[in-house]
Amino acid sequence: MSLLALSGFSIGLQGRSVLRDVSFSIGPGEFVGLIGPNGAGKTSLMRAALGLIPSQGTSSLLQLSEAARARAVAWMPQAREIAWPVTVEMVVMLGRMPHMAGLTPSEADHEKVGEALQRMDLDGFRHRPATQLSGGEQARALIARALAQDTPLLMADEPIAGLDPAHQISTMQAFAAQTAEGKSALVSLHDLGLAARHCTRLIMLGDGRLVADGPPTEVLTPERLAHVFGITAWFRETEDGPVYQPLEVIR
Repeated sequence: MSLLALSGFSIGLQGRSVLRDVSFSIGPGEFVGLIGPNGAGKTSLMRAALGLIPSQGTSSLLQLSEAARARAVAWMPQAREIAWPVTVEMVVMLGRMPHMAGLTPSEADHEKVGEALQRMDLDGFRHRPATQLSGGEQARALIARALAQDTPLLMADEPIAGLDPAHQISTMQAFAAQTAEGKSALVSLHDLGLAARHCTRLIMLGDGRLVADGPPTEVLTPERLAHVFGITAWFRETEDGPVYQPLEVIR
């Protein structure tokens, strides 16, 4: 069963081709890192797959009604700022809206919100106005909202950008825990080290196309890193897991 399937997917913006003829599918239990340099089309691909910008080709999500789509996929965009002075708990509870019959949260809704707050180390912030949080804390609240939505697929655009190292790691672990339960995640990332360490699969974009798709060790080859990113890197399998460190710019 595919949670997301793209076929012959192409995107053009303002008369410019962004991506062309991209095809892949994501099944249950996959933690997929979407990688590529700035401007490679990572954000555009996810937004187009959700129907937020025009595209050509097929996205399985666009075949669903808006209500069904909200129960099938949780979306976390790059925008982090929370403008309304509602509590952190209320921000996270908004993720439960696709499942609520009315405006009164059920016991199950409160349970999912509590789990998401704990996973993102926000339980102590539950009653604090979200506008009083730091930028990184607001980002964690929005990640918690996506987790509370409890959908088969989570899509997040650079969710760990701006987080401190501990919360970058714990966020990746939270996504991995979700996929261990049979759900899936498609997450755009710039930290290739964390991508190699936590993702089960990487999709690399570059030159307006899908360059590679597979396990991290097969995707992050020296040749692709040089061509797509213009870097060298050091990689080792250690007793503590894979360690991957970009080293130098070569162009």
